Amino acid sequence: MTAPPALHLSGRATIDGAPIFGPISIDAPPGEWTCLLGPSGVGKSTLLRLLAGLGDEVAFDGKVAAGDGAPLGGRVALMAQADLLMPWLDVTANVTLGARLRGMAPQRGRAREVLGRVGLADHAAKRPHALSGGQRQRAALARTLIEDRPVVLLDEPFSALDARSRALMQDLAAEVLAGRTVLHVTHDAAEAARLGHNVLLMTAGGVSCVTPPAAPTPRLYDAPETLGFQGRLLRLLMEAR
Repeated sequence: MTAPPALHLSGRATIDGAPIFGPISIDAPPGEWTCLLGPSGVGKSTLLRLLAGLGDEVAFDGKVAAGDGAPLGGRVALMAQADLLMPWLDVTANVTLGARLRGMAPQRGRAREVLGRVGLADHAAKRPHALSGGQRQRAALARTLIEDRPVVLLDEPFSALDARSRALMQDLAAEVLAGRTVLHVTHDAAEAARLGHNVLLMTAGGVSCVTPPAAPTPRLYDAPETLGFQGRLLRLLMEAR
């Protein structure tokens, strides 16, 4: 993996003339995990799509850039809330789908390594219907990892899981994505309190930084500083417009 760059986006976005967000300015430091919270409808997912180069339906007036000045194309992986596994493919084929779509031979050895890392080595030949919700999200994370991109965009990937599975996936993601530039959209103040090296609050009025505790991530979910920061984020979200 190449050195991860910082991320920058500034400007305003509309769809069919309707304002989505802006003007805003967002920065995510290199090699760190940045959480982005905010009320529904302020454009967080649209922002991720623009960074991923997928916002063809969006009229964007502004700047999307990497901190090292090189193009972002080819250096970004996006993991969405839905696992998007193909039901007719087994786990290995789902994890290596990106390579096949690009006309490349799938890296089965690499797939075995990554599936082992996310705890799915014994499930490689199963189809998605035979997996639990947490296992499906692990497969989606493995598919993201095998792309080996220095920038990873997460769009509420754990929100559909139960509390235990969500905490386990948070721990796993923090481990396997360490050292990459991660921008994570979440509605969950507890998740941001555990994972964020940096925490941003996006509202209709713009984007502000909220300083998290100094404890290393993933922070203990029941530590006083984690719970206190979670409460502070909830208050800010309740007051947001």
